[in-house]
Amino acid sequence: MIGLVALAAAAWGSAPSLAYAGVNLAGAEFGEVAPGRLGVFGKDYTYPTAEEVRYFRRKGMNAFRIPFRWERLQPQPGAALDPAEASRLRAVVREVLAAGAVAILDPHNYARYYGKTIGGPDVPISAFADLWARLAKEFARSGRVWFGLMNEPHDMPTETWLRAANAALTAIRSAGAKNLVLVPGNHWSGAHSWTTSDNARWMAQVRDPGRHFAYEVHQYLDRDSSGTHAEVVSPTIGSERLAAFTAWCRGRGAKAFLGETAAPATAEGRAAIRNLLLHLQQNSDVWLGFAWWAAGPWWGDYMFSLEPKDGKDRPQMEYLREFLRPG
Repeated sequence: MIGLVALAAAAWGSAPSLAYAGVNLAGAEFGEVAPGRLGVFGKDYTYPTAEEVRYFRRKGMNAFRIPFRWERLQPQPGAALDPAEASRLRAVVREVLAAGAVAILDPHNYARYYGKTIGGPDVPISAFADLWARLAKEFARSGRVWFGLMNEPHDMPTETWLRAANAALTAIRSAGAKNLVLVPGNHWSGAHSWTTSDNARWMAQVRDPGRHFAYEVHQYLDRDSSGTHAEVVSPTIGSERLAAFTAWCRGRGAKAFLGETAAPATAEGRAAIRNLLLHLQQNSDVWLGFAWWAAGPWWGDYMFSLEPKDGKDRPQMEYLREFLRPG
């Protein structure tokens, strides 16, 4: 991971406590999909704009997670990527790279394809590996493109998810890509439940032929860690929920990235998110950084949105300021 820290240091001029601080730029995962009905670009879903990338880059963010739907990018399993959709994804990645930041590819599918679980009778693991073989060939030229294997696998055997993740890693390396890969766990990839679920057992068996991966987890601060409630449990809930997972990674010499976190625009939310991010800073031997959930042009009044409104910053942008390095 030395190369990652050096890359961040070069971007900022000096190495910050957290190498990467960023945001999810959502929109391409919006809308429902079904075979033959993938939605209309600009009506059912959208992609982040160049101005959004520039805005958050000026604020000091250097990592942009880009959610999209697997089905739109590859409407048929094992087939070529859809040219129009691949072009949209490439355009966003180009903007992020031109801004000197990291682009994180995120198939936002919960380990499903048209609603069917990876590794089940309808979606073989080979189909998932094929997707990543194609994405690896497409984006292998830049080390500042990270491969987030999948958003929040859940309600499936963790052993099956492990086999799918390992197959994707093999496909990526076989395609010649040396990019950092972010590997989530099962059970929504929650940090809080990692060591009390079978993630701790099975995900210790991740095998990357390139030896260049980090675990991706998500952590929210409400009563069930779902990020669906407009309150936080306590000012220290963030560090409390991350502590066991941090220790688990350290015990294995593993790195981690917090792919989603957020807090409401309240005094309690501000205190709790600061506590969580200080935990990442204080354990930067494990943590590469974080990406806030979320921004994007269609969020409206969503309680966690960082998207500027009427030309003004959202309150939570101020909560993050001490953890960012404006350029």
